[in-house]
Amino acid sequence: MDSTERLDGRALIYIAIALLTWSSAYAAIAYALASFTPGQVALARLAIGSLCFALLIAVRRSPLPQRRDWLRLAILGVIGLTTYHLCLNYAETRIASGTAAILIALVPAATTTLSAVWIGERISGRRMLGLAVALLGVVMVVLASGRQVTFQPMAALVLVSVVASAIFFVGQKPFFVRNDMIGVTAFGFFAGTLGAMPFGIGLPHALVVAPWSHIAALIWLGVAPTFVGYLTWNAALRRASASQVSSFIYFSPPIAVLIGWVWLGERPGWLTLVGGVITVGGVALANARRKNAPAAAVPMTPVVAKSGCES
Repeated sequence: MDSTERLDGRALIYIAIALLTWSSAYAAIAYALASFTPGQVALARLAIGSLCFALLIAVRRSPLPQRRDWLRLAILGVIGLTTYHLCLNYAETRIASGTAAILIALVPAATTTLSAVWIGERISGRRMLGLAVALLGVVMVVLASGRQVTFQPMAALVLVSVVASAIFFVGQKPFFVRNDMIGVTAFGFFAGTLGAMPFGIGLPHALVVAPWSHIAALIWLGVAPTFVGYLTWNAALRRASASQVSSFIYFSPPIAVLIGWVWLGERPGWLTLVGGVITVGGVALANARRKNAPAAAVPMTPVVAKSGCES
Protein backbone atom coordinates (compact mmCIF):
# COMPACT_ATOMS: atom_id res chain seq x y z
CA MET A 1 0.00 0.00 0.00
CA ASP A 2 1.16 3.50 -0.80
CA SER A 3 2.60 5.23 2.20
CA THR A 4 0.22 8.15 1.63
CA GLU A 5 -2.84 5.89 2.02
CA ARG A 6 -4.35 5.79 5.48
CA LEU A 7 -7.62 4.59 6.91
CA ASP A 8 -8.15 7.91 8.67
CA GLY A 9 -11.20 9.49 10.25
CA ARG A 10 -12.44 11.04 7.03
CA ALA A 11 -12.23 7.69 5.22
CA LEU A 12 -14.22 6.05 8.03
CA ILE A 13 -16.93 8.73 7.73
CA TYR A 14 -17.15 8.12 3.98
CA ILE A 15 -17.41 4.36 4.55
CA ALA A 16 -20.14 4.82 7.18
CA ILE A 17 -22.24 6.96 4.82
CA ALA A 18 -21.83 4.46 1.99
CA LEU A 19 -22.79 1.48 4.14
CA LEU A 20 -25.84 3.20 5.63
CA THR A 21 -27.17 4.05 2.17
CA TRP A 22 -26.27 0.65 0.69
CA SER A 23 -27.99 -1.16 3.57
CA SER A 24 -31.28 0.43 2.50
CA ALA A 25 -30.91 -0.69 -1.12
CA TYR A 26 -32.00 -4.33 -0.72
CA ALA A 27 -35.43 -3.44 0.71
CA ALA A 28 -35.92 -0.68 -1.88
CA ILE A 29 -35.04 -3.06 -4.72
CA ALA A 30 -37.50 -5.67 -3.45
CA TYR A 31 -40.18 -2.96 -3.19
CA ALA A 32 -39.55 -1.57 -6.70
CA LEU A 33 -39.58 -5.04 -8.29
CA ALA A 34 -43.33 -5.18 -7.66
CA SER A 35 -43.83 -2.78 -10.59
CA PHE A 36 -40.59 -2.96 -12.58
CA THR A 37 -38.46 -5.69 -14.12
CA PRO A 38 -34.93 -6.26 -12.78
CA GLY A 39 -33.50 -4.63 -15.92
CA GLN A 40 -35.74 -1.59 -15.52
CA VAL A 41 -34.73 -1.16 -11.87
CA ALA A 42 -31.04 -1.34 -12.83
CA LEU A 43 -31.44 1.17 -15.67
CA ALA A 44 -33.52 3.58 -13.59
CA ARG A 45 -31.14 3.71 -10.61
CA LEU A 46 -28.05 4.03 -12.83
CA ALA A 47 -29.69 6.73 -14.96
CA ILE A 48 -30.72 8.72 -11.87
CA GLY A 49 -27.22 8.31 -10.45
CA SER A 50 -25.69 9.45 -13.75
CA LEU A 51 -27.91 12.53 -13.79
CA CYS A 52 -26.79 13.39 -10.26
CA PHE A 53 -23.14 12.99 -11.26
CA ALA A 54 -23.66 15.15 -14.36
CA LEU A 55 -25.09 17.91 -12.18
CA LEU A 56 -22.24 17.56 -9.68
CA ILE A 57 -19.63 17.80 -12.45
CA ALA A 58 -21.34 20.90 -13.86
CA VAL A 59 -21.46 22.62 -10.46
CA ARG A 60 -17.92 21.69 -9.38
CA ARG A 61 -16.49 21.83 -12.91
CA SER A 62 -14.75 18.55 -12.26
CA PRO A 63 -12.75 17.29 -15.26
CA LEU A 64 -13.53 13.99 -16.94
CA PRO A 65 -10.78 11.35 -16.95
CA GLN A 66 -7.98 11.50 -19.51
CA ARG A 67 -9.00 10.17 -22.93
CA ARG A 68 -6.48 7.33 -22.73
CA ASP A 69 -8.42 5.95 -19.73
CA TRP A 70 -11.91 6.10 -21.26
CA LEU A 71 -12.04 2.61 -22.74
CA ARG A 72 -10.84 0.83 -19.59
CA LEU A 73 -13.11 2.91 -17.35
CA ALA A 74 -16.06 2.17 -19.64
CA ILE A 75 -15.37 -1.56 -19.39
CA LEU A 76 -15.13 -1.28 -15.60
CA GLY A 77 -18.43 0.62 -15.52
CA VAL A 78 -20.24 -2.07 -17.51
CA ILE A 79 -18.75 -4.84 -15.37
CA GLY A 80 -19.03 -3.21 -11.95
CA LEU A 81 -22.34 -1.39 -12.41
CA THR A 82 -24.38 -2.89 -15.25
CA THR A 83 -23.46 -6.51 -14.57
CA TYR A 84 -23.50 -6.16 -10.79
CA HIS A 85 -26.93 -4.55 -10.57
CA LEU A 86 -28.57 -6.73 -13.22
CA CYS A 87 -27.39 -9.96 -11.59
CA LEU A 88 -28.29 -8.78 -8.08
CA ASN A 89 -31.77 -7.64 -9.15
CA TYR A 90 -32.54 -10.89 -10.98
CA ALA A 91 -31.21 -12.87 -8.01
CA GLU A 92 -33.53 -11.04 -5.60
CA THR A 93 -36.51 -12.38 -7.55
CA ARG A 94 -35.27 -15.98 -7.31
CA ILE A 95 -33.34 -16.63 -4.11
CA ALA A 96 -33.85 -16.08 -0.38
CA SER A 97 -32.64 -12.79 1.09
CA GLY A 98 -30.46 -14.58 3.64
CA THR A 99 -28.67 -16.45 0.88
CA ALA A 100 -27.96 -13.21 -0.97
CA ALA A 101 -26.68 -11.52 2.22
CA ILE A 102 -24.20 -14.32 2.94
CA LEU A 103 -22.93 -14.49 -0.64
CA ILE A 104 -22.56 -10.71 -0.96
CA ALA A 105 -20.45 -10.87 2.20
CA LEU A 106 -17.79 -12.56 0.05
CA VAL A 107 -17.02 -9.21 -1.62
CA PRO A 108 -14.27 -8.23 0.89
CA ALA A 109 -12.44 -11.54 0.43
CA ALA A 110 -12.73 -11.31 -3.37
CA THR A 111 -11.55 -7.68 -3.33
CA THR A 112 -8.62 -8.47 -1.05
CA THR A 113 -7.48 -11.38 -3.24
CA LEU A 114 -7.81 -9.34 -6.42
CA SER A 115 -5.97 -6.40 -4.84
CA ALA A 116 -2.99 -8.60 -4.11
CA VAL A 117 -2.94 -10.19 -7.58
CA TRP A 118 -3.84 -7.15 -9.70
CA ILE A 119 -2.34 -4.06 -8.06
CA GLY A 120 0.15 -5.69 -5.69
CA GLU A 121 -1.34 -4.69 -2.34
CA ARG A 122 0.38 -6.41 0.57
CA ILE A 123 -2.08 -8.61 2.43
CA SER A 124 -0.98 -9.77 5.86
CA GLY A 125 -2.00 -13.00 7.53
CA ARG A 126 -3.67 -10.93 10.25
CA ARG A 127 -5.92 -9.27 7.68
CA MET A 128 -6.92 -12.59 6.13
CA LEU A 129 -7.71 -13.99 9.59
CA GLY A 130 -9.76 -10.90 10.43
CA LEU A 131 -11.76 -11.24 7.21
CA ALA A 132 -12.49 -14.89 7.97
CA VAL A 133 -13.63 -14.06 11.52
CA ALA A 134 -15.85 -11.24 10.23
CA LEU A 135 -17.40 -13.55 7.64
CA LEU A 136 -18.24 -16.03 10.42
CA GLY A 137 -19.94 -13.22 12.32
CA VAL A 138 -21.98 -12.24 9.25
CA VAL A 139 -23.19 -15.83 8.79
CA MET A 140 -24.26 -15.91 12.45
CA VAL A 141 -26.14 -12.61 12.10
CA VAL A 142 -27.98 -13.76 8.97
CA LEU A 143 -28.91 -17.17 10.36
CA ALA A 144 -29.94 -15.85 13.77
CA SER A 145 -32.07 -13.07 12.28
CA GLY A 146 -34.40 -15.71 10.82
CA ARG A 147 -33.76 -14.92 7.17
CA GLN A 148 -34.18 -17.91 4.90
CA VAL A 149 -31.02 -19.46 3.49
CA THR A 150 -31.32 -21.95 0.64
CA PHE A 151 -28.52 -22.41 -1.86
CA GLN A 152 -29.72 -23.05 -5.41
CA PRO A 153 -28.41 -22.60 -8.98
CA MET A 154 -29.71 -19.00 -9.27
CA ALA A 155 -27.41 -18.08 -6.37
CA ALA A 156 -24.62 -18.12 -8.96
CA LEU A 157 -25.91 -14.71 -10.10
CA VAL A 158 -24.93 -13.29 -6.72
CA LEU A 159 -21.45 -14.77 -7.10
CA VAL A 160 -21.19 -13.01 -10.47
CA SER A 161 -22.13 -9.79 -8.66
CA VAL A 162 -19.40 -10.44 -6.09
CA VAL A 163 -16.72 -10.85 -8.75
CA ALA A 164 -18.00 -7.84 -10.72
CA SER A 165 -17.95 -5.67 -7.60
CA ALA A 166 -14.39 -6.72 -6.71
CA ILE A 167 -13.19 -5.96 -10.25
CA PHE A 168 -14.86 -2.55 -10.12
CA PHE A 169 -13.41 -1.57 -6.73
CA VAL A 170 -9.87 -2.70 -7.48
CA GLY A 171 -9.81 -1.67 -11.15
CA GLN A 172 -10.80 1.94 -10.46
CA LYS A 173 -8.14 2.60 -7.85
CA PRO A 174 -5.11 3.19 -10.13
CA PHE A 175 -7.09 5.79 -12.10
CA PHE A 176 -7.54 7.96 -9.01
CA VAL A 177 -3.82 8.73 -9.08
CA ARG A 178 -3.92 10.69 -12.34
CA ASN A 179 -7.61 11.67 -12.58
CA ASP A 180 -10.24 13.50 -10.54
CA MET A 181 -12.13 11.05 -8.32
CA ILE A 182 -15.54 12.51 -9.16
CA GLY A 183 -14.76 12.40 -12.87
CA VAL A 184 -13.69 8.74 -12.69
CA THR A 185 -16.81 7.75 -10.74
CA ALA A 186 -19.13 9.70 -13.03
CA PHE A 187 -17.60 8.24 -16.19
CA GLY A 188 -18.14 4.72 -14.88
CA PHE A 189 -21.79 5.55 -14.24
CA PHE A 190 -22.28 6.99 -17.71
CA ALA A 191 -20.90 3.77 -19.23
CA GLY A 192 -22.88 1.58 -16.83
CA THR A 193 -26.11 3.38 -17.74
CA LEU A 194 -25.51 2.90 -21.47
CA GLY A 195 -24.80 -0.79 -20.82
CA ALA A 196 -28.10 -1.21 -18.96
CA MET A 197 -30.28 0.38 -21.66
CA PRO A 198 -30.97 -2.82 -23.64
CA PHE A 199 -32.25 -4.46 -20.43
CA GLY A 200 -34.58 -1.61 -19.41
CA ILE A 201 -36.87 -1.65 -22.42
CA GLY A 202 -40.37 -0.55 -21.47
CA LEU A 203 -39.24 1.63 -18.55
CA PRO A 204 -41.15 4.77 -19.71
CA HIS A 205 -44.44 2.83 -19.91
CA ALA A 206 -43.77 1.15 -16.56
CA LEU A 207 -43.21 4.55 -14.96
CA VAL A 208 -46.59 5.75 -16.26
CA VAL A 209 -48.57 2.87 -14.74
CA ALA A 210 -46.54 2.28 -11.54
CA PRO A 211 -47.81 3.68 -8.21
CA TRP A 212 -45.95 6.67 -6.81
CA SER A 213 -44.60 4.64 -3.89
CA HIS A 214 -42.72 2.32 -6.26
CA ILE A 215 -41.43 5.27 -8.30
CA ALA A 216 -40.25 6.84 -5.03
CA ALA A 217 -38.31 3.62 -4.31
CA LEU A 218 -36.54 4.00 -7.67
CA ILE A 219 -35.68 7.62 -6.94
CA TRP A 220 -34.33 6.66 -3.52
CA LEU A 221 -32.24 3.90 -5.13
CA GLY A 222 -30.78 6.30 -7.68
CA VAL A 223 -29.98 9.11 -5.25
CA ALA A 224 -29.01 7.47 -1.94
CA PRO A 225 -27.45 4.00 -2.45
CA THR A 226 -26.27 4.78 -5.99
CA PHE A 227 -25.12 8.41 -6.19
CA VAL A 228 -24.29 9.11 -2.53
CA GLY A 229 -23.18 5.54 -1.77
CA TYR A 230 -20.73 5.13 -4.64
CA LEU A 231 -19.43 8.70 -4.37
CA THR A 232 -18.53 8.34 -0.70
CA TRP A 233 -17.22 4.79 -1.20
CA ASN A 234 -14.81 5.92 -3.93
CA ALA A 235 -13.78 8.88 -1.78
CA ALA A 236 -12.76 6.36 0.91
CA LEU A 237 -11.16 4.09 -1.70
CA ARG A 238 -8.98 6.97 -2.86
CA ARG A 239 -7.68 7.49 0.68
CA ALA A 240 -7.06 3.87 1.77
CA SER A 241 -6.32 0.46 0.27
CA ALA A 242 -9.07 -1.49 -1.51
CA SER A 243 -8.71 -4.44 0.88
CA GLN A 244 -9.08 -2.21 3.95
CA VAL A 245 -12.10 -0.31 2.67
CA SER A 246 -13.90 -3.43 1.39
CA SER A 247 -13.54 -5.17 4.76
CA PHE A 248 -16.20 -2.83 6.16
CA ILE A 249 -18.82 -4.37 3.85
CA TYR A 250 -19.11 -7.03 6.55
CA PHE A 251 -20.97 -4.43 8.61
CA SER A 252 -23.91 -4.35 6.18
CA PRO A 253 -25.94 -7.24 7.73
CA PRO A 254 -25.46 -6.00 11.33
CA ILE A 255 -26.46 -2.48 10.19
CA ALA A 256 -29.58 -3.91 8.53
CA VAL A 257 -30.48 -5.70 11.79
CA LEU A 258 -29.89 -2.47 13.74
CA ILE A 259 -32.13 -0.52 11.35
CA GLY A 260 -34.85 -3.15 11.80
CA TRP A 261 -34.52 -2.88 15.58
CA VAL A 262 -34.77 0.94 15.67
CA TRP A 263 -37.27 1.40 12.85
CA LEU A 264 -39.46 -1.71 12.99
CA GLY A 265 -38.98 -2.80 16.59
CA GLU A 266 -37.49 -6.16 15.52
CA ARG A 267 -35.50 -6.97 18.64
CA PRO A 268 -32.44 -9.10 17.79
CA GLY A 269 -31.72 -12.27 19.73
CA TRP A 270 -28.57 -12.90 21.72
CA LEU A 271 -27.05 -15.01 18.91
CA THR A 272 -27.50 -12.09 16.50
CA LEU A 273 -25.76 -9.78 18.94
CA VAL A 274 -22.90 -12.26 19.39
CA GLY A 275 -22.55 -12.48 15.62
CA GLY A 276 -22.44 -8.69 15.41
CA VAL A 277 -19.71 -8.52 18.03
CA ILE A 278 -17.69 -11.18 16.17
CA THR A 279 -18.10 -9.22 12.94
CA VAL A 280 -16.86 -6.02 14.55
CA GLY A 281 -13.92 -7.89 16.07
CA GLY A 282 -13.01 -9.45 12.74
CA VAL A 283 -13.05 -6.11 10.91
CA ALA A 284 -10.99 -4.52 13.70
CA LEU A 285 -8.46 -7.36 13.46
CA ALA A 286 -8.29 -7.03 9.68
CA ASN A 287 -7.51 -3.31 9.95
CA ALA A 288 -5.24 -3.36 12.99
CA ARG A 289 -1.92 -1.70 12.35
CA ARG A 290 1.20 -3.66 12.89
CA LYS A 291 3.49 -2.21 15.49
CA ASN A 292 6.60 -0.73 13.99
CA ALA A 293 9.61 -2.92 14.46
CA PRO A 294 12.02 -1.50 17.00
CA ALA A 295 14.83 0.41 15.42
CA ALA A 296 18.07 -1.53 15.17
CA ALA A 297 20.60 -0.54 17.75
CA VAL A 298 23.39 1.61 16.32
CA PRO A 299 26.75 0.15 17.31
CA MET A 300 28.70 2.59 19.38
CA THR A 301 32.21 3.38 18.27
CA PRO A 302 34.56 3.06 21.18
CA VAL A 303 36.21 6.32 22.10
CA VAL A 304 39.87 6.04 22.89
CA ALA A 305 40.89 8.51 25.54
CA LYS A 306 43.86 10.54 24.59
CA SER A 307 46.64 10.94 27.05
CA GLY A 308 47.21 14.41 28.37
CA CYS A 309 50.90 14.19 27.34
CA GLU A 310 51.49 13.13 23.79
CA SER A 311 54.93 12.12 22.74
